[in-house]
Amino acid sequence: MSDNNIIEVRNLVKKFGDFTANDNLSFDVRKGEIFGFLGANGAGKTTAIRILCGLSFPSSGEIKIDGLDVYTQRELIKRRIGYMSQKFSLYEDLTIFENIRFFAAIYGMSRSEIKQRTAELLDRLNITHAKNRLIRDIPLGWKQKLAFSVAVFHNPVLVFLDEPTGGVDPITRRQFWELIYESALQGITVFVTTHYMDEAEYCDRISIMVDGRIEALDSPDGLKNTYKANDINEVFIKLAREGNNNHD
Repeated sequence: MSDNNIIEVRNLVKKFGDFTANDNLSFDVRKGEIFGFLGANGAGKTTAIRILCGLSFPSSGEIKIDGLDVYTQRELIKRRIGYMSQKFSLYEDLTIFENIRFFAAIYGMSRSEIKQRTAELLDRLNITHAKNRLIRDIPLGWKQKLAFSVAVFHNPVLVFLDEPTGGVDPITRRQFWELIYESALQGITVFVTTHYMDEAEYCDRISIMVDGRIEALDSPDGLKNTYKANDINEVFIKLAREGNNNHD
């Protein structure tokens, strides 16, 4: 594994019966970058991210996360990563404070560290006054930012974000990306799946999946130049059309 890469994937295949969700994926993610994993709903993004997180086994292929093997070192991988799903990884019937303390304990943090960092987090998000409110009673934007903050609370080397901005307004989405940039500046590699093509412009590099395959991988500017497109949405449309033509 290259010292510059935190994820290395070679020939990843995931099948469910006769259906191939991930069709021979190969790609690297460099340490410290914001890597976008794009595709329409059903393209195979979430299936791949679950394998990379150690939550699901691939049917075949070689996958290393920070030098660790997804077949034999899944528990070690889980300790080094953060994960936020599109449905928010928070317990609705616990308070803000209880959620932070619960996940910090799972990550193996000490009581003193949890106390100090919780106070810092609540202050940074400007929600100290609301720490005893139940998650189900707080605004969606708060939930989103809190879920992300909890996912990186233990300073992982890599955080996976699975469609984290689904269902929120553009202003909240922009604020969320500011949190992503802050984490990247602190050295955390960010792997984000999204079907919002405008968010791809915020990534260092992006891959675009169509029907379970990676059809393109480059920087946003590189993709726009290659496909002679004005934006990433136009690139995606061209790739989707090519995919449809290949099925005809």
